[in-house]
Amino acid sequence: MKPHLKLLLVGDVMLGRHVNDRLRLESAEYPWGDLLPLFLEADWRACNLECVITDHGAPWARSPKDFHFQTDAKNIAVLSAAHMDGVSLANNHALDFNHRGMVEMIRLLDGARIGHSGAGLNRAEATQLAISQTKGLRIGLISFTDNEPAWEAGEEHPGVFYVPLEQEDSRSSELLAKIRQAAAMVDLLIVAAHWGGNWGCHPPASHTRMAHRLVMAGADVVFGHSSHVCRGVEVFENALILYSTGDFVDDYAVDLVERNDRSFAFEIHVEDKRITHLHLHPTIIRDCQASQPDLNEARLMNGEMQQLCASLGTMAEISESGDKLVIQLEPHAGINLEPASKDWFDDEHTPTRPMIGATRQVVDFKNGDPDTGIFAGSL
Repeated sequence: MKPHLKLLLVGDVMLGRHVNDRLRLESAEYPWGDLLPLFLEADWRACNLECVITDHGAPWARSPKDFHFQTDAKNIAVLSAAHMDGVSLANNHALDFNHRGMVEMIRLLDGARIGHSGAGLNRAEATQLAISQTKGLRIGLISFTDNEPAWEAGEEHPGVFYVPLEQEDSRSSELLAKIRQAAAMVDLLIVAAHWGGNWGCHPPASHTRMAHRLVMAGADVVFGHSSHVCRGVEVFENALILYSTGDFVDDYAVDLVERNDRSFAFEIHVEDKRITHLHLHPTIIRDCQASQPDLNEARLMNGEMQQLCASLGTMAEISESGDKLVIQLEPHAGINLEPASKDWFDDEHTPTRPMIGATRQVVDFKNGDPDTGIFAGSL
């Protein structure tokens, strides 16, 4: 019998500040709320870890930074409670507590047998592929970011896998080469991209260009995050592009226009090493905990996401019960295919698509609460 796999991806998991305070009183299962069964029923799970797990280090001060997210070392148990298999570390918080904090976090992840990619003691480690084996299939995770250039890993110093998107240089070529190598080593390849700034429900053209390049190089799933809100899903060359998976757990103030408290759990179904369909389960953050929204809110969220997917040429159907969205990959065969070859990347071929989703405004939180608010700077 051919193996059927369920992979579960969620966006930013930030366990610092008030979430950390709650975890000093609550169990390790608390942040996952009533969504924990989704994790336990999946065969493989991953998130963007938007904080440092450490009891050591001092807040980063070598370059300007507004936010430093840290959670106690014991909270590695939170990831274990959800049976997390992989985490993306290439983001703008991996070095919030300097190299010492990052090194301890990596040690804790290794001790808990949780795969990680995107940060390390040197460039070789930061750019390394994480491989898991599940039901006889090899799943790979490689992570990069265009945030925090000061944190770029070097040949002999720690940091993250930094790849600028707005310029073409050796780093983007290195990323694509590593994806081609990784694709030959695994059955399914997930490329995590912590890209761009905050806000906006439509992907910038630079993200679309890079996402297509990643797929052409061998990515089966592009796992985007950073904007704090969800963006539409594109099916391209039988691969999934999740431009932004939003915020899954945090303590942030809620922008009532952008609704950064709303997100989805992205459940990817795989048959015979092929992605067949995607289920999007609506989620909402309440009291530092991921939760299922009520049915009316779930239907509203599904309708908005359906429009965002349609703007990218993707057909998403709302389930009969109204509690999730379903994207079948097979009907998209031949739809979202660019006519060019794999080395087509220049600006004159920038894809343009109608944007039919609701327009979002950017809200300035410069006067917000520094303990709970989201500011205009990148979180």
